[in-house]
Amino acid sequence: MNQSVVHILLILLSAACLFPFLLLVAASFTDEASIVKDGYNLIPPQFSMAAYTYLWDQAAAMTHAYGITIMITVVGTFSGLLISSLLAYPLSRRDMPLGGIIAFIVFFTLLFNGGLVPSYLVYTELFHMKNILLALIVPGLLTNGFYIMLIRSFFMTSIPVPIIESAYIDGAGEFKIFYRIVLSLSLPILATIGLMLAISYWNDWFNGLIYITEPKLYSIQNLLNRMLSNIQFLQQNNLGGKASEATATLPMNSVRMAMAVIGILPIICIYPFFQRYFVKGLTIGAVKG
Repeated sequence: MNQSVVHILLILLSAACLFPFLLLVAASFTDEASIVKDGYNLIPPQFSMAAYTYLWDQAAAMTHAYGITIMITVVGTFSGLLISSLLAYPLSRRDMPLGGIIAFIVFFTLLFNGGLVPSYLVYTELFHMKNILLALIVPGLLTNGFYIMLIRSFFMTSIPVPIIESAYIDGAGEFKIFYRIVLSLSLPILATIGLMLAISYWNDWFNGLIYITEPKLYSIQNLLNRMLSNIQFLQQNNLGGKASEATATLPMNSVRMAMAVIGILPIICIYPFFQRYFVKGLTIGAVKG
C-alpha cells in the first residue's frame, strides 16, 4: 500500500478519535437552550459560560476534591507499581519454587471475583475501610492481576538472564538486582502500567460511592457525580416559587460536558510525557541480535 494512502488513513483515524473530544468541549460552552433545541455542534450556535460559572461557584469544594484525587492518584500509582513489580519479578524467575502455582492464582483473579457484596463486607467489616482515604486506594491495589502478568511477561522477555547471573557473580543480592538492574531496564513497562494505574485512580468514582459518605473525603469524580445528581434531583422535583424557576434554568447538559472536560483535562496534559515510553515498549524485542 502506498505510504501516502497510509498517512491519509491515519490522519482520518486520528480525526475520528479527536472528534468526540472536540464535540465535548464545544458542548460545554454551548447555551443549554441551544443544546435542547439544536443538539450538539462543533461550533456553538449560542456561546455560554453558564456551565463553568456554575462549577466556579463550587470552587472551594472542587479544589479540595482535586487535592484528594491528586493524592490518592500519586500514592495509589506508586504503591500499585511497587506491589505489582515486587510480585511480578519473582514470578518471572524460572527457578522460583511454586512459581507456576502462584502465577495461576494471580491469573485466576482475572477470571473470577467474589462480587460486590463480599468485597464490601471484607473492606468495611474486616479492614474497617469506611470514610477513610485508604478506602479509595487499597481496593485498586488488590485487584491488579492483569498488571502483574504484563510486568511478569516483560521481565521474562526483555531482561537478559546473563545480566542477572553476572550481578550474582559480582556479589549483588536480590533486592539490589531488582532495584539497580531490573527496574532500570523496565522503564517502558513501568511507565505504561503507571499511566494505566493513574488513569484508573483518577477516574475512579465507584469506590468513593460505596465506601465514602463524608463530603470532605470526596474525590473530584465523586464530587462531580454528586453535583450532577443534585441538579437532576432539583429539576425532577418541583419545589415551587422562585426555587422552581431557578432550577429550571440550571444548565444540566452543558454542566455534564463541562464536568467531563474538567475530569479528563489533567490526564490529557500528562499523557505526552509518557508517549515515548509507549513507543519504546512497542519496539523492545523487535530486533534480535
